[in-house]
Amino acid sequence: MKILISDKLAEEGVNILKAEKDFEVDVKTGMSPDELKSVIGDYHAIIIRSATTLTGDVIEAADNLKVIGRAGVGLDNVDLKAATKKGVVAMNTPAGNTTSTAEHTMSMILAVSRNIPQAYSAMKAGRWDRSKFGGVELYGKTLGVIGLGRIGATVAKFAKAFGMDIIAYDPYLSNEAMAQKNIESVTLEDLYKRSDYITIHIPKTNETKNLISTKEIEMMKPSVLLINCARGGIIDEAALAEALENKKIKGCALDVYDSEPLDPSSPLLKYDNCVVTPHLGASTSEAQINVAIEIAETVRDALLGRGIVNAANFPSVDAESYKTLEPYVNLGQSMGQFAGQLIHGRISEVKITYSGILTQHKTAPVTLSIINGLLTPILGEGVNYINALDIAKDRAIDVQDVKSTKVDEFVNCIKLDVKTDKDPFSMLGTLSSNLQPRIVKIGSIYMEAVPKGHMLFIQNNDKPGLVGAVGTILAQDNINIAGITLGREAERKTAISVVNVDNEVTDKTIQKLKDTADVLYVKSLKV
Repeated sequence: MKILISDKLAEEGVNILKAEKDFEVDVKTGMSPDELKSVIGDYHAIIIRSATTLTGDVIEAADNLKVIGRAGVGLDNVDLKAATKKGVVAMNTPAGNTTSTAEHTMSMILAVSRNIPQAYSAMKAGRWDRSKFGGVELYGKTLGVIGLGRIGATVAKFAKAFGMDIIAYDPYLSNEAMAQKNIESVTLEDLYKRSDYITIHIPKTNETKNLISTKEIEMMKPSVLLINCARGGIIDEAALAEALENKKIKGCALDVYDSEPLDPSSPLLKYDNCVVTPHLGASTSEAQINVAIEIAETVRDALLGRGIVNAANFPSVDAESYKTLEPYVNLGQSMGQFAGQLIHGRISEVKITYSGILTQHKTAPVTLSIINGLLTPILGEGVNYINALDIAKDRAIDVQDVKSTKVDEFVNCIKLDVKTDKDPFSMLGTLSSNLQPRIVKIGSIYMEAVPKGHMLFIQNNDKPGLVGAVGTILAQDNINIAGITLGREAERKTAISVVNVDNEVTDKTIQKLKDTADVLYVKSLKV
């Protein structure tokens, strides 16, 4: 079998593949898209990093391709839909930079605690300012960890070795799973108020953008130190600069920024108590070697039939089954993403009920697509079709899928029930006559929503004039309505609507809608 490595990969990874007698390995870096398209048909696997983009037409030309391996976390340079249609498994390396990023986080905590960058600069300038750079100890301090995935949990483990007390917030990790890690589970507000240090380890999503801004900073101790080695934009940089200026916080350490590279005119650069590095979290020789080894072993095992791990698209099925399941996989993904943005509280149980034609097929790919969609809005790119159930299990989320012979209003449908420590959530989904996803029931309210693109979910008292008011506000802000579906519990009680719009709705517009009389809840969604 032939393997193409089209981007620079550490030699350790290349050697793993070359050691297999059944493999012929070619390293060809720097190819143009046309060059890649002209040769990819000869290969059974390709390993890439960020320089190579596998577009739909390139994948279409890959007649023998079985595996795509990405040495890194992101797969945004791979057309996953095209790969899935072609029956190609796309895999990445979500764990390769865990230690590297966790260690960098601890380095930043120490650097900002002991004023190391400032003391170094003073020494290089010929100054012995020993009294100026007194620091604080980590021992006995409280570290608040936002997000307890691989990296967050590793940081917590490292910090415990320094004698720190750990509290954490992770809405997708149950209290039982948190207790198993011997970490106290707290609310975000409690974490802001109690922490001496706050470190962020979550993806940037619509939910987490500007998660920490002026309001949140006001809750914190004036002695707090903020650290972000995850993604830029989770901390509101303008609010952070204002807090540094007004001494609302003691300091911060940042490795990531809302826009990279960081603008040299950024106000953050003028504060000595703001330690900055140029996105170095994964930039260690070990991390580069680790991802090379991990992807080489992953691709090797997949080609030799030893199992598939870290796949970003669902496992291959026979062509006939795929033809039936594909629209339901799409429906499941849409339902999961829709629900994931609306649920409140920690998930403890997910029950998926299949009826109709789905009872005649293995529904594992659909279940995977639902759980993947459900967890992605909060966990981001770390979740994929293969690892979604494992992540749910790690977070003590009980996933049940059952097949029902009961004939309901919709013959072929998927019912999703999510139990949390706050409000339960349920929805029903089916396919339209042209096999497009439709949400036909949310809670007890029937409707026919199109879960696609940018949407607004609105709950309101069932009073006349609400639809017109919403339309007027959106029109004033130049937001075009592509479609709207309505449903209500009973006459003149509670109603909900799903409004499809052509572009993302701004926070300003959302606030206008929330301020409208009889509007109870507004949420911007993206599927």
